[in-house]
Amino acid sequence: MELSPEHLKQLRSFVEACKLNPNLLYMPNLEFFRRWIEEMGGKIPAKTEEAPKAPPKETPPPAEAEEPKQEAASEENVSEESEESEIELDNSGVVEDDEDFDQKFGDETLEITDEMIELANDKRNEALDAMANGDYEKAIELLTIAIQNNPTSANQYAKRASVFIKMLKPNAAIRDCEKAILLNPDSAQPYKWRGKAQGLLGKWEQAYQDLSTACKLDYDDDAYKMLQDVTPNAKKIQEHRRKYELKREMKEMKQRKERIRKAREEYEKAKGQSGSSGTGASTGGGFGMPGGFPGFPGAGGPGSGPGGIDISQLLSDPDICSALQDPEIAAAFQDVSSNPANIGKYQNNPKVQKVINKLAAKFGAPNPPQGGSF
Repeated sequence: MELSPEHLKQLRSFVEACKLNPNLLYMPNLEFFRRWIEEMGGKIPAKTEEAPKAPPKETPPPAEAEEPKQEAASEENVSEESEESEIELDNSGVVEDDEDFDQKFGDETLEITDEMIELANDKRNEALDAMANGDYEKAIELLTIAIQNNPTSANQYAKRASVFIKMLKPNAAIRDCEKAILLNPDSAQPYKWRGKAQGLLGKWEQAYQDLSTACKLDYDDDAYKMLQDVTPNAKKIQEHRRKYELKREMKEMKQRKERIRKAREEYEKAKGQSGSSGTGASTGGGFGMPGGFPGFPGAGGPGSGPGGIDISQLLSDPDICSALQDPEIAAAFQDVSSNPANIGKYQNNPKVQKVINKLAAKFGAPNPPQGGSF
């Protein structure tokens, strides 16, 4: 099923509304949508309760008006400090990087004979005996001979990686595993030992991913035990990231709301100044629509201004809010708000004209003429 442009536009507006007010997701008729988000692995923010409205005060002192700003600044500082705090992880068993071991690899361009494969298998068996006796250096030497005689065998590299793990040389093990994955990406053993090596280096998310892949390709109890060991730290990191991604989104939302609040204040200030100076605030008509437009003298607003346009309804439109965040459009609106005669400067500006047409369509007014004055 294909979505029409109109459906996509409505969906985009719905998503923007949910970003501004996540409580919308808790509407009873959206239960199916919440369930779908959770089934897809998404996390729905907890529902926030609206604070009870305080009774209106006739003459609030100036100090009270400053309190919300001080609270907001305090909350922002706490948020930044929290984000910088470290996660408490269990790093027991983590080792230092090993960059001093330069293992030898095989030449894949060699023409491999049956005799070479037989020799490689013999050396591998000898290496297994050496590993059983705890002689890991000897096992590495024997597996290196096996690799050089059968350089296209992913299993030989994976086996040597397992020995490097026992020697606590995770970086050397990772190099062998990456070589093995290139030779055979469907083999579970390279992912298993690379996951173990990532855990030794404290790279918990990478370890979780590799060990999960190993268990999916070919489950074994040893790999699953390794996966259980790294999962708590990996989950903490993932949850920490999701938490602060949400905090950053909320911070951006607050900043966007603050910009809208300031725009409203500027609008009210400009409307008051234009009304007192007789610049046509009572006649409106800017942009070819009743009551002008927010940021321009003559715009209607919550205070039953001319034209009857509700400023909150206007600023709730995601397309208009997005347009007003464009510095060029904002500057144009500020220019005209200070002097309505300047509107003629923008009649050939397609970006400003697009917003004008949007407003005219939204409030049922005729579009301004494309030539001459607005």
